[in-house]
Amino acid sequence: MKPSISAVLLCLLSCFAGVPESLAQTAAPASAEPAVQRSAPSAAPAVQRSPAEQSKAEMRSLDEQVQDVKSDVLSIAADLSRLEEKLLYPSNTEIAVFVSIAEGQTFRLDSMQISIDGQLATHYIYSFKELDALQKGGVQRIYTGNVPTGSHSIAVSVAGVTDGGKDFSSAQSFAFDKGVEPKLLGITLTGPERIELGEW
Repeated sequence: MKPSISAVLLCLLSCFAGVPESLAQTAAPASAEPAVQRSAPSAAPAVQRSPAEQSKAEMRSLDEQVQDVKSDVLSIAADLSRLEEKLLYPSNTEIAVFVSIAEGQTFRLDSMQISIDGQLATHYIYSFKELDALQKGGVQRIYTGNVPTGSHSIAVSVAGVTDGGKDFSSAQSFAFDKGVEPKLLGITLTGPERIELGEW
């Protein structure tokens, strides 16, 4: 006698009923994504200079060093000049004479001679550029020397050409006193034959 279909189904159900639920359920394994390894950013390649560029850079650096040395030398020279002046012309005996031309005067000054206490101090001949600077308001330091304290005299003589083209010469003497401080005198030419002396 063959078993009925319903009996076979009941037998199969009874067999599956005894299987644990954990085994009956098959979970598909989760696929783990492979870890992505990020590489560190590569350093920028060093800039390679051509020999010509390196040579130019070295020359610029050398030029800057030369300019610095020149500046230092000029500064030292100025300091030495001031020191020399202090040694040669102490304040208690120093005298300095300056020259200027009054505003508006256009006569030509060719030369100037200065004597102090009858002794020639300086004789100066002017160039065109120097005369032009004086006529534009410049001041010339024409003499620096030493005189003792006390009373002294200074004689000034000039020669040149007037605006009308006539040669002229003029001379004048002045008295001055020298104290313990440096003496600064200013000669102002207010005309072809007019000389003024003042203290600065």
